[in-house]
Amino acid sequence: MNVELKNIHKRFGKTYANKGINLSIPSGAIQGILGENGAGKSTLMKILSGFIQADSGGEIVLDGKPVVMQSPADAIRFGVGMLHQDPLDFPPMKLLDNFLLGMPGKLFLNRKEAAQDFNRLANEYGFNFDPESYVDSLTVGERQQLEIMRLLFLGARVFIFDEPTTGISAAQKTKLFDTLQSFPKQAITTIFVSHKLEDVERLCDRVAVLRAGELVGEFTPPYETKKFVSTMFGKEITLGERQPAKTGDVVLSLKNVFLEDTRVRIDGLNVNIRAGEVIGLAGLEGSGQGMFIRACAGLVRPVGGKIFLKGKNLTGKSYYAFKREGVNFLPAARLEEGLLPGLSLLDHFILAEKPRGVFIDKAYGQRLAEERIKSFNIRGTPASMVESLSGGNQQRAELALLQTPLSLVLLEHPTRGLDIESMIYIWSKLKDRCKQDGAALIFISSDLEELLQYSDRLLVFFSGKVSEPIDASGTNVEQLGQLIGGKGWPQKGDIHA
Repeated sequence: MNVELKNIHKRFGKTYANKGINLSIPSGAIQGILGENGAGKSTLMKILSGFIQADSGGEIVLDGKPVVMQSPADAIRFGVGMLHQDPLDFPPMKLLDNFLLGMPGKLFLNRKEAAQDFNRLANEYGFNFDPESYVDSLTVGERQQLEIMRLLFLGARVFIFDEPTTGISAAQKTKLFDTLQSFPKQAITTIFVSHKLEDVERLCDRVAVLRAGELVGEFTPPYETKKFVSTMFGKEITLGERQPAKTGDVVLSLKNVFLEDTRVRIDGLNVNIRAGEVIGLAGLEGSGQGMFIRACAGLVRPVGGKIFLKGKNLTGKSYYAFKREGVNFLPAARLEEGLLPGLSLLDHFILAEKPRGVFIDKAYGQRLAEERIKSFNIRGTPASMVESLSGGNQQRAELALLQTPLSLVLLEHPTRGLDIESMIYIWSKLKDRCKQDGAALIFISSDLEELLQYSDRLLVFFSGKVSEPIDASGTNVEQLGQLIGGKGWPQKGDIHA
């Protein structure tokens, strides 16, 4: 399906999100969309997929016919479907029930026929699914596959992917790319929104770059990474040299800790983490690193062993007990676990502070919000609702909520969906806070380059096994990738650090 966006404008108050964008995408193309956080990419894609409407004056043309979309249901009726960065599915429901969401027609559908269609599509694309299993048993990559099947079944001919390779394994990314590369043979058009330049270069046959709401460049292979970066930011950006930590006393100590859930078990974990150091956790999703980081936050209780924070035994204590001791956890699901949709930045900063009396001091809250917004370079105002912020600004808002003083900072995918400049900025803030408070930092990432760039030591998780601590400066992407895949492991032993 041919897609044309003509003179698309969109304002949100004083913010000009899209400024007269004109973009033509031929049928069967894999179109990349690049741009820094807040460049207008998500706004443009939400307009194309019916989630929001453009201001007057522009139009969307599909296969030569102008269309008007007032909702995602309109969009799918015209053949346009969007897969969001956070899957829009219902984890407590079965796969087949999610597959049937949005299906027009009768109130009660024939489940037997639907299951046949489900299995046909799964076999056609090589997805391994049981239609009667539940969505909450799937990884992020598998939930993407389910959504692809659902949109195909609904008749989508244009697929919009928003940061689809964030939070999925290398194997799942390969599977996703294989699927997308099969779409051109069916005249299905793919729009691939990403901050990962290597993914765009590998997959896309054309790339458009947005900056400050405007289309500032279009490219076809062969691509130059430096040209992409300078077009995105108007300047060259480099990661800089690794900055090893100056470590202090032990902050966190796990002694012979046993952890388990329904999927994986970790036995006899021993590790010491010191003030000032950054520990990266690597592994395929579901390998145990999520359970580990939540145990360090008091959200998962060990079934054996002890957890000490600065020498204080917190084994079996609640998350609030850990938080009182200076432990802060920033989850990957910003709007589900980290922030409260429907509340403003001002509300968040007031709620995060210790009470200053019986009544809320709004004048103090206003000053605090303005100070934090400026300090953390958040593109918003105290009155901005958190759900209206871009992913990068939501992440900056979470960082601005970190308590003082800190002992331990725990982060899941801290730069998920962020451009390179935002990633550098956030890591500089995190490093500064750790240095300022003498805190340690533990983070999970699926980006191997990020793990190697910002970690002092690494722990690799594989099917419940945990590696000895690895010096990040002495390893590389290939070695780390092999360990994540279960290759090159030493004989089983406890961790000692």
